[in-house]
Amino acid sequence: MKGKKSWLAVTFLAGVLLLAGCGSQKSSSSSSSNLASSYSYVYTADPDNFDYTVSSRSTNSDIYSNFEDGLLERNSYGQLKGALAKSWSVSKDGKTYTYHLRKGVKWVDSEGNPYATVKAQDFVTGLKHAVAAKSETLYVVQDSIKGLDAYVNGKTKDFSTVGVKAVNDYTVQYTLNKPESYWNSKLTYGVMFPVNAKFLAQKGKNFGKASADGILYNGPYVLSNFTSKSVIEFTKNASYWDKKHVYLKTVKLTYNDGSNPDGLYKSFKNGDYSAARVYPSSAGYKDVVKESKNNIIWSDQDASTYNFTFNLNRQSYTQTSKTTSKQKSNTRKAILNRDFRLAVQFAFNKTDYTAQLNGKAGATKALRNEFTPPSFVTINGKNFGTQVKKDLASTAFSNVNLADAQDGTYKPAKAKEYLAKALKTLKSEGVTGTIHLDLPVDEKSTINLNEAKSFKKSVEATLGKKNVTIDLQLLSDDKFNAITYYATTGKASDYDISNASGWSPDYDDPSTYLEIYNPASGSNLHTLGLDPSTSKSASNTAAIKATGLDEYEKLLDKAEAITQNTNARYKAFAKAEAWLTNSGIQIPVYSLGGSPSVTKVVPYTKPYAQSGLDSARFKYMKVQKTAVTKAQYNKAKTAWEAKRAKIAKADETN
Repeated sequence: MKGKKSWLAVTFLAGVLLLAGCGSQKSSSSSSSNLASSYSYVYTADPDNFDYTVSSRSTNSDIYSNFEDGLLERNSYGQLKGALAKSWSVSKDGKTYTYHLRKGVKWVDSEGNPYATVKAQDFVTGLKHAVAAKSETLYVVQDSIKGLDAYVNGKTKDFSTVGVKAVNDYTVQYTLNKPESYWNSKLTYGVMFPVNAKFLAQKGKNFGKASADGILYNGPYVLSNFTSKSVIEFTKNASYWDKKHVYLKTVKLTYNDGSNPDGLYKSFKNGDYSAARVYPSSAGYKDVVKESKNNIIWSDQDASTYNFTFNLNRQSYTQTSKTTSKQKSNTRKAILNRDFRLAVQFAFNKTDYTAQLNGKAGATKALRNEFTPPSFVTINGKNFGTQVKKDLASTAFSNVNLADAQDGTYKPAKAKEYLAKALKTLKSEGVTGTIHLDLPVDEKSTINLNEAKSFKKSVEATLGKKNVTIDLQLLSDDKFNAITYYATTGKASDYDISNASGWSPDYDDPSTYLEIYNPASGSNLHTLGLDPSTSKSASNTAAIKATGLDEYEKLLDKAEAITQNTNARYKAFAKAEAWLTNSGIQIPVYSLGGSPSVTKVVPYTKPYAQSGLDSARFKYMKVQKTAVTKAQYNKAKTAWEAKRAKIAKADETN
C-alpha cells in the first residue's frame, strides 16, 4: 500500500523525486566535479512507525525504505536485480522460489556498529513477526505463500507449515500456493524484508519505534536524527554491501506544513534545498519563470492514482454540517444510488481542480481517469486500458475517453441526465430537499482548500446547489488526518466524500489496485466507509449489497483463479476495472508526476519502480551543484527511454 498518502504528500511534494526517479546514473553528462554529497528537501508528516514489515503508510515507508534491503531491488531501468540475494531460481511448476544470499552482509545499529550478519533465518523471522504484529501489508503475500493464510487465521499454530524456510544460513526458500508470474516484484515490499530475531526479542514492543534505535539497518542509510515536526536526517551506512552506489553521504528533510508553497523555491534559490516543487497557480510563479525559466522541468506521470471516494456506510458525524437525521438519511440514500454517484463524477471539472496545483498550463498533465493506469500492463501487446474501454461499451462510459492526461469524465450534460434519474429514484425512497456532502479540508493548506473549492464550484454549478451542496469541513491538519489518512476503519472515516486517498501498486499485477476494494478483504475499504464483509455488521453488509460490491468480488475471484495465462488473467481483471469505473464508488483524479519543479538532482539516477518501495530510495541518486536544465533533462530522458525500449524488446525474445 505504498501509495496511500496524505493529500499533502501528493499536492505539496509531487514531482520532485519523480524527476530523478527513473534512469541510469550513466545517462547524465554531469561531471564528478559538479556533484554534491548531500541532498536536502522537506517532508510533510512525521513517520510514526519504522517497523517495515508492518506499516503501509508512505509517510513511514518513504523513510524506512532507505534503511533496509530486501532480496531484490529495482535498477535504473525498472529491472529486478539481486539485493540481499545474489541469485535465485524457480521450480518448473512455478511454485517454489529459492534465493541465495550474499555472504557477509551486516546488520548495524543506530550508531553504525555491526550487530550481526544477515542470514536466511532472518527472512523467516521477518514474516513470522509480520503476522504476530498484524501487519497492514500482510495482504500482499497472505494468499500467495503456502500455509500462510491458515496460520494467520489460526487454523494452525505451527509456523513451520508456512512456505518459507531457511535451507541453510544463506539460502531461503518460498513455496507458493499457485504460480505467480509477478511474485518477485513482491520482494521489494517491506513485509518480505528480514528481521534479526535477537534484536526483535531485545526490543520487544519497542521494535519498529519511530526512533533511530527502533530497528537495525542493512540498507544504504542509517537514521542519524529525527525530531518531530522538525527534521529527519540520514547518514550513509559505512557497512552497506553496495556502498559504491550510494553517492549521497547525507540526506536532510525539514518539516513543512504546506502553508507557504512559494517558500520552497525561495529556499532552493538560497541553497537550502536541493529541489523545489513550483506552483504555476501561485503568485510567486512569475518570479520562478523570470529567474529559472530554463530550469523548470515537468515530470512524467507515475503509476499512482489519487482519487475521491464516497463513504458508503458513514457511521461517524463529528465533522459535519448536517443538523438532522433526515439530512443524514437523505445523503446516505443518495450515495448508495449509482446514478447519483455518476452524476457527481460527470459534474466534476478535474482540469480546473488540478489547475489549483499545476496552473492552466499543466492542468491536464497528471490527470487519470481509470483507477488502474491504462498502460500498467499489456494484453496481447495492447494497453490494459484498451480492453477496459471495450468492456465499458454498453455502460455510462461508452463514449468517455479514459486515457491519461485529459479530462474525459467532465460531461455536464451527462451529469444532469444521471442526476435526473437519481432524483426520480430517490424521491420514491422519501428523499426530499438538498443533498449535502461533507468534504473534509485541511484549513492550513492553500492548495488543498483551493482544490476543494474548485470541486464544490463545478459540482454545484452543474447539478444545482439546490440539489447538491458540498459542505467543506475546515479542519486542523491533525483532525483532517485523523478522519482520512490515519483512519483504519470504516467508522473512523468521518465524511461523505473525501479526496484524501490514493494508491500506488505493491507489485506488478492489476490485482494490486483492484483488490483493495474487495469487500471480503480489501485493504482500502475503510476509505469507502466499509470494513471487510467478515465483520458481518448489518449496515456494512447492506452497503456492499446496495452498491453491488458482492458482484465485484466475484469478478476478482474469477480473475485471481487464472494463473497460467497472463493475457487471460489481465483480460479478466479488465472486466473488474470496468465494473469499478461504472460503479462510481470512487473517482480517479490524478497521478504523481505531471508537475513542475526545479532541481539539482541529476536526471534519471534513481531506481525506476512502478511498485514496491524502491522509488522512494535515495540509493543511486546523484545531486549536482547547479540546477538541471531542460536540455540536460530531455537528453537524459531520451537516452533512458531508448534503453528501456531495448530492454523490453530483449525481454520479448527471451
